[in-house]
Amino acid sequence: MRFHTRKWVKPEDLNANNTLFGGRVLAWIDEECALYSIIQLENKKVVTKYMSEINFMSTAEKGDIIEIGIEVVKFGKSSLTLNCEVRNKMNHETIVTVDNIIMVNLGEDGKPLSHNKTKIEYVKDRLAAQS
Repeated sequence: MRFHTRKWVKPEDLNANNTLFGGRVLAWIDEECALYSIIQLENKKVVTKYMSEINFMSTAEKGDIIEIGIEVVKFGKSSLTLNCEVRNKMNHETIVTVDNIIMVNLGEDGKPLSHNKTKIEYVKDRLAAQS
């Protein structure tokens, strides 16, 4: 799994127990999956269709650094299925895992659109191919 993003846990990210609020983590996961999918599918119109069971395993506290990892499970006709792990960089514990997150590629009409992608592409490789 590749860890793409780090977040610093700030006071506004905490719940009533002074630990990282689960809803905040889910928002970060959703945003990271959207960004990843937009780059992979080369389309700004990508939406979250589905998130499977979410397994909270530990937490983080104010001042901790967390990192979000994403891995492609499969490419569908108009979708991209990902899994995600969020871990605490300070103590190396997994905070949450999500086994399946389905992101859907949309056309201008807002309906699913085939993306014709079958494998992970890296921006550096796309740029090299254009030269």
